[in-house]
Amino acid sequence: MEIKIDSLENIKQAAKEFVAAMGDRTVFAFYGKMGAGKTTFIKAVCEELGVTDVITSPTFAIVNEYRSDSTGELIYHFDFYRIKKLEEVYDMGYEDYFYSGAVSFIEWPELIDDLLPGDAVQVKIEEQEDGSRLVTID
Repeated sequence: MEIKIDSLENIKQAAKEFVAAMGDRTVFAFYGKMGAGKTTFIKAVCEELGVTDVITSPTFAIVNEYRSDSTGELIYHFDFYRIKKLEEVYDMGYEDYFYSGAVSFIEWPELIDDLLPGDAVQVKIEEQEDGSRLVTID
């Protein structure tokens, strides 16, 4: 599945399409270059899921936890950019998050590929020549 984001003005529509396609899958691994828009898109998806808290990048915290105001469901947002060794991920208890049944959005999953659940959904975000973004969901 592909979703095109022409501009920030239509990111909410793109997030709505993404949420509709999520089904009962819970772990989403977001791949893309620095500045591709991973955090911005995840923020829009969290808002579509009913999160009203301030949504920020978990670059320094590694994981942020949100709760949907509409469903009460937990949502985890990870950023593994700063991870130097897999031991750091083991120490944080990644299994408790990934296998909790809660939705997990993961930025920089390539740094922990060996630890991702087998059913993790790969989401690629690529900047196009015209400045738009193409979200590809495998």
